[in-house]
Amino acid sequence: MPTSDQALENAARLLERAEVELTNLPLMERLDELSCSWITLASLLMEKERV
Repeated sequence: MPTSDQALENAARLLERAEVELTNLPLMERLDELSCSWITLASLLMEKERV
């Protein structure tokens, strides 16, 4: 299981990749969706750490 920091790093990496894909809108959108999933996971992990 990744840590919240690792999840955020993955999200950032995917968003950076999405910025490069300006001519491939479907891939850009998919990368954005994947990064949102990682951000959600990071949020859940942070919440779990607080409890």
